[in-house]
Amino acid sequence: MTDPTITIIDYGGSNLRSAQKAFEYVGAKVIVTADPDVVTRADKLVLPGVGAFKPGMGALRHQGLDEAARTAVASGTPLLGICLGMQFLFDISEEMGEHAGLGVIPGRVVRFEPPPADPAETAVLKVPHMGWNEIHHDGTHPLLAGVPEGGHGYFVHSYYCRPEQASDTVAQTDYGTDFTSVVGRDNVMGIQFHPEKSQSVGLRILRNFVTM
Repeated sequence: MTDPTITIIDYGGSNLRSAQKAFEYVGAKVIVTADPDVVTRADKLVLPGVGAFKPGMGALRHQGLDEAARTAVASGTPLLGICLGMQFLFDISEEMGEHAGLGVIPGRVVRFEPPPADPAETAVLKVPHMGWNEIHHDGTHPLLAGVPEGGHGYFVHSYYCRPEQASDTVAQTDYGTDFTSVVGRDNVMGIQFHPEKSQSVGLRILRNFVTM
């Protein structure tokens, strides 16, 4: 049995090619498309993204890619959101006001307001959260098969996802608060960190998505 084709949704985001190259590196066949019809017929979908929530979702809606993604998800197509793409999966983002997302995972996207790194110190953790940090999980979700507990991912973000249901959190990361760094709800999944910058951990997750 051959692996399915990975379809990357092209809404004009700036990191599509890095996602494409990372999936090709792990041996996947990849197509990049802005055609809603192609999206609805995909074997597996990837929604990458960097930048701000509002213009990204606006571009998806303008091209009809938001409805295409929802239709595919409703039919059972696996969808992986990466970085900002993970945030698109949720109901609402609070970045620059309140803006609707795809609504395929209940919850909100909220800004970091980290407490002091040490109660005895006045320094606070910096926003954006940038650099390497640990990914804590129980090893049960197939997206993280073979990923060590406490393995490191590379993060760059000022907002994080807050699912309504705790069961949708697949992994957490500590940055002043424990936030959801990997999410999973049925056939919809998301990772907040950059897999193409996360070395063996990121590549293993991408390969897991291809083969799961």
